[in-house]
Amino acid sequence: MRRTMIGLLVVAVVSTSGAEEKGPAKEAVDRTREKVKMLDDAYKLAVVSITKNYVELQSEAPAAIVAKEVFEAMHKKGWHSSRLIDATGKPKKKENVAKTDFEKKAVAKMQSGETWYEEVTVHDGKPVLRAATVVPSVMKQCAVCHGGKEGRLLGVITYELPIQ
Repeated sequence: MRRTMIGLLVVAVVSTSGAEEKGPAKEAVDRTREKVKMLDDAYKLAVVSITKNYVELQSEAPAAIVAKEVFEAMHKKGWHSSRLIDATGKPKKKENVAKTDFEKKAVAKMQSGETWYEEVTVHDGKPVLRAATVVPSVMKQCAVCHGGKEGRLLGVITYELPIQ
């Protein structure tokens, strides 16, 4: 009887640790991915709208600066983390370069033509979705600051959201 109980305990421990390795449920990752897509659309639409409506003031407050302020405010409120990263190789500021392995992989993927890159990982002991999206030049006004032509890759927006 004692061996049977020990055997069941070992099986239970192995089963529990095996379940933890699987990671979050596919449905939870899918829900989180949809949140990232919604945020990405909202942020990019805002940047384009700001650029269209306030292009004369670009030298004072470029749309990217406004986007970064929104990213920071969302992070401070505890919603998620976002970062705008240069993908041209000529960042306006040194802080805009890819820093983490994920960011470096994301920039490389976007430079090779991808428009989306993601990883499911753990941060502070909790599952998160890290995603990156392409930021192309989408209008003539983009060339005012960045040069080049429409469609040119300018950067990458990265997101990190908890998977719930």
